[in-house]
Amino acid sequence: MTRTAWLFLTPSLVVLIAFTVYPMIQAGYLSLTNYNLIRAAQWVGFANYRQLFADPAFWNAFENTVIYAVGVTPVTVVLALLLAIFLNRQFVGRGFVRTAIFLPFIVSLGIIAIAWSFLLDPNIGLVSYWLGKVGLVSKQGLLSDPHWALPAVMFVGVWKNVGFYMVMYLAGLQSIPGDLQEAARLDGANAWQRFRSVTLPLLSNQTMLVSVMALIASLQAFDQIYVMTHGGPFFRTETLVMLIYREGFQNLQFGYASAISWVLLIFVFLLSILQFGYFQRRQVRY
Repeated sequence: MTRTAWLFLTPSLVVLIAFTVYPMIQAGYLSLTNYNLIRAAQWVGFANYRQLFADPAFWNAFENTVIYAVGVTPVTVVLALLLAIFLNRQFVGRGFVRTAIFLPFIVSLGIIAIAWSFLLDPNIGLVSYWLGKVGLVSKQGLLSDPHWALPAVMFVGVWKNVGFYMVMYLAGLQSIPGDLQEAARLDGANAWQRFRSVTLPLLSNQTMLVSVMALIASLQAFDQIYVMTHGGPFFRTETLVMLIYREGFQNLQFGYASAISWVLLIFVFLLSILQFGYFQRRQVRY
């Protein structure tokens, strides 16, 4: 039985080791070297880590990453839950609305970013035209405004992924026995009380999974930022992944870029552990 299980797991384990574990180990080694594709890697120890912690560009990218994650993650999770509750009801056109909300998730984020770049263009963009009519955007446009560029790419991130998390919540809602809702209704519980005492606790597993996945995706934001702003204006939208790309593929400082990637990896790992611990304590409480 054990041998059969390992035979089934072997193909996935080979792919995981080849494309995830080995690159992580290799990046860890490169983070301790000075490597630029031209000359052989030179061992420098923790010099790259000392350099990045003293680098203002790193702290700027770290701050932008945290702001992006703090802004996008809760909004995405709450909006996905609200949409799932609304679309779990019967009404005409429900299938069309579900498809319309989910559709952006299956489209390439690069294509979506290009479309939104046109929509937000100050000269030809329809969204910029509407916002300009009510005085919410200057002539330079949202993506060129240091104060609005990051919120603009954050909005695209929410719009892109909320449909996927909504489907996960829909699956959880449809697994809740109707008898529990009916019993709470007979006991005199109103809609909010039923949601707080019945629906939300039974969705704890979905909430934990959605929250962790949304946070990890937010901390790794790159595609729409690269296409829409290239990290500008004035590096106001440069995240850690953008900084890794700039240092590695533009400046050819692969050792330094690998050090940043490992700091990001550890940061994501610690936040994921904290999230799992928080939701597990809530499950025990319920």
